[in-house]
Amino acid sequence: MPIVNRVADLHKDITGWRRDFHAHPELQFDVHRTAGAVAELLKSFGCDEVVPGIGKTGVVGVIRGRKPGGKKVIGLRADMDALPLEEETGLPYASTVRGKMHACGHDGHTAMLLGAARYLAETRNFAGTAVVIFQPAEEGGGGGLAMVKDGLMTRFGIEEVYGMHNYPGLPLGQFAIRPGSMMAAADHIEIAIEGKGGHAARPHLSIDTVLVGAQIINQLQSIVSRNVDPLDCGVISICMFQAGHTDNVIPQHARLRGTARSLTPQVRDLLQKRIVEVVEGTALLYGARANVTYHRGYPVLINHDRETSFAAGVAREIAGEAKVDTDVAPVMGAEDFAYMLEERPGAFIFVGNGDSAGLHHPAYNFNDDVIPFGTSYWVRLTETALAG
Repeated sequence: MPIVNRVADLHKDITGWRRDFHAHPELQFDVHRTAGAVAELLKSFGCDEVVPGIGKTGVVGVIRGRKPGGKKVIGLRADMDALPLEEETGLPYASTVRGKMHACGHDGHTAMLLGAARYLAETRNFAGTAVVIFQPAEEGGGGGLAMVKDGLMTRFGIEEVYGMHNYPGLPLGQFAIRPGSMMAAADHIEIAIEGKGGHAARPHLSIDTVLVGAQIINQLQSIVSRNVDPLDCGVISICMFQAGHTDNVIPQHARLRGTARSLTPQVRDLLQKRIVEVVEGTALLYGARANVTYHRGYPVLINHDRETSFAAGVAREIAGEAKVDTDVAPVMGAEDFAYMLEERPGAFIFVGNGDSAGLHHPAYNFNDDVIPFGTSYWVRLTETALAG
């Protein structure tokens, strides 16, 4: 079945909401304007319940079908927050807030789910209950976990949960999904190095933390290449190196920060163990000391088999058999929808954004031509899952 006709009719309205969100980006849990607009729109659609403040600033809408006998409840989730980035698109609806922009398409995700909510509240051509979930703080804040801890699943009786994200480079009108591990766990590494400061002309009397930090960075790269099974995936990236204040002083202290990514719990445990061992051992070789703070962030996003197959079937109805990839390569980026999938069975799917700038790029823009595909997917998923 192709694009839903009513969704096509709503395209202009949904695009308008999307561009308004784009022009007024907000970060992490501080999404008060966005959440307020979402709540007001859901009320105007006639949702049976609209509940703000779930997970601090999340919003939940409840829509009950008109078909008899349906007791099943499914959740549909979109994220609302933007990124701390200066926009470089030059669009007429570009960010009006300096240093903030929607560089990941959450404006589009929110707008598409709002479009689906409007359609579902109008038609109610299903049995059971659809719960639309608008989440804050996906970008590093763990808003998904905050909503779960605030009773999202139990309070609204959600039995299955589904998510969607746009995918630059995947052609417009196409979908991609896979069962099992689809997106990586993201852990945070902080390394504090203490050496012996001194004059740059007398390095033999010092313990150079810049040299030690450089060696640690080099040695960390051996972990994935020599400790992780070549058939598994792992990434260690040191992205920040702070040391010293001038050109003739060997600094007493240095600080490194980075990330470790993995697709299985076993590799995650291995990376944590070896990072600590390699950092401490390398520092010791040079007479320095190093302390590692390893913080576990978002878990691996694991799609459930049955729900993945179901979601792929719905996508085929919208896009056609040839335009749904059910074996897309896993992504080493992270996504806190993983927390919701730890609580309930469900699936996360990618929808093509076409030939656009990449996610988190200052020239990125969500493609409004995605809207009919994404919104139709939400509609058909709900009507099929809750067919009665």
